[in-house]
Amino acid sequence: MLLLACALTSTSLSLAGTVKPPVAITITLAHGTASEVQTKSQLERLLASYDLRRWYYTSHVIIDEQAIPHSHPTLTLHTRHLKDDDLLLATFLHEELHWYLTQNPAGVESAISDLKVLFPTIPTGYPEGSDDAQGNYVHLIVTWLEFRTTAQVIGELRASQVIAFWATDHYTWIYGNLIARGREIGRVLRQRGLLGPLTGTQG
Repeated sequence: MLLLACALTSTSLSLAGTVKPPVAITITLAHGTASEVQTKSQLERLLASYDLRRWYYTSHVIIDEQAIPHSHPTLTLHTRHLKDDDLLLATFLHEELHWYLTQNPAGVESAISDLKVLFPTIPTGYPEGSDDAQGNYVHLIVTWLEFRTTAQVIGELRASQVIAFWATDHYTWIYGNLIARGREIGRVLRQRGLLGPLTGTQG
């Protein structure tokens, strides 16, 4: 199965500052294949069905059937979830949340320091995590926010089902610890002021 890699580099974290959120999402296709056209229609339907504007941190989405979903430099989704709206929705929110973190580098760095105390050793590599430890600590933040924002959209039961699936699919250690130790991770995010996606604030 494709690994949903979501790169957030130190360069990305340096893009500080409060940014006015976009009011619309532009979706383009990488190859114009049938699956990309269908995924574009699926995402447009989801964006019309749910008011996700509070989580628009970037305005351009590329659908690329050959790509692993990622946030930077342009938010890119693949076509894997044509038959599951909730998985596509959660993936879209996950990648948008990486953009939120670029607006809050100081909070992210402080949260990572706290998470290193909670998780002094962290695995790297597929399927447990991403390629480096720093990226995995970032993903502990992103996945917690992904779960909470997805729950705000489709309810906690369906969001929990999404996270349970991810925990068997990719980033298995990260999502497994989100399930097992989510309260501790959430406490760190609260202390470091990283709850903007849940409160409707951008910064």
